[in-house]
Amino acid sequence: MITLRHADALTVGAHVAEGSADLVYLDPPFAVGIAFGARVGKKGARAQGPQAYDDRWASLEAYLAWLGPRLRAAYDVLAPNGSLWLHLDHRAIHEAHALAVAAFGRARFLGEIIWVPGNGSKSRKGPGVTHQTILIFGKSEETIWNGKDPALREPFAATSLSMHFKNVDADGRNYRERVIAGKAYRYYADEGRALGSVWSDCPAMVANTPLRKESTGYPTQKPEKLLDRIVRAASRPGGLVVDPFCGSGTTLLAAAKAGRRAVGLDVGELAIATTTERVRAAGFPFDAK
Repeated sequence: MITLRHADALTVGAHVAEGSADLVYLDPPFAVGIAFGARVGKKGARAQGPQAYDDRWASLEAYLAWLGPRLRAAYDVLAPNGSLWLHLDHRAIHEAHALAVAAFGRARFLGEIIWVPGNGSKSRKGPGVTHQTILIFGKSEETIWNGKDPALREPFAATSLSMHFKNVDADGRNYRERVIAGKAYRYYADEGRALGSVWSDCPAMVANTPLRKESTGYPTQKPEKLLDRIVRAASRPGGLVVDPFCGSGTTLLAAAKAGRRAVGLDVGELAIATTTERVRAAGFPFDAK
């Protein structure tokens, strides 16, 4: 079931029961300093469409003063074993990390994902910025992490396969064994290895890529592969996934396809219209207000 509400992320507690969400994916404006509009038309005829959201702020301090309460509201709806995934870039990620520490505590910081979307900005004053950062905070020591899900695995390097996976079991599967503290562990080549913290295999929907078919024209739309991986990593089948800045609805679709329940909020009329159209086209049970 997908629930969509035309509402501010600050009010997420009015739409989601306290302590009920396995996962809150928080993808707020990045404090870029411009107003974002949809892209309409095809190929060379593309033009700027209706405004999606205004990402202009009087100062970084003003932006953080706005973000902090919404981050704390997200904390409140998380289940005891739930986690927050906070997606930003270099403009405010360090200051936002401090806000999250204030809400969750330093011990609840679980790590960060470096997402490399395949595009980025150039700079004359330093290296070009070609990544975004997703901070992960758990609400308690017991946090959902489905590390064995195939979405959280990647193939072993070819050199590793040829050097280490020379044993073959009765079923014809290649494996290697390692003895750690006197105990033998078997690793199968076809199961791959745990995915690391740098994700470069979830490209953004830039021009001339197959992912353009996912594009809704909504600015800053994230690819389904990225959200599918996050949903599968941090929530249980049937669990609740919440996106208080749902934008084009990618998180909601990824959650529904993975057998989770989803609640999305957004203050933007374009976001609500885009998500509504997308979810209806996908045929999932849907409630919107």
